[in-house]
Amino acid sequence: RPHRRRIEEIMHAAIVRADIPGGTNEARLKNLREQVATGISGAPGFIAGYWCEPVDDQGLAFVVFQDGASAKAAAPPVGTDMGDGVTIASIEFREVLANA
Repeated sequence: RPHRRRIEEIMHAAIVRADIPGGTNEARLKNLREQVATGISGAPGFIAGYWCEPVDDQGLAFVVFQDGASAKAAAPPVGTDMGDGVTIASIEFREVLANA
């Protein structure tokens, strides 16, 4: 039975879905790595971020912050053009209940 680490502090996640027509390409990956991920990592309260491979032209990111206010402050508004045809489709904010 794996050992589960207890969350010592409450964390919050921004779950971001993006429209990515045509999926990834070199320009989009470069923008993600050099602009989006680098930019968000400097946001107040940032803990970690994970950007997943698009499926059916839909990207998914899970970005964790120290608190809900930091998550909401760092998240781009729905409809934001992230560059190279990528658009923010939806954002949900959730408290993180457990991690491993």
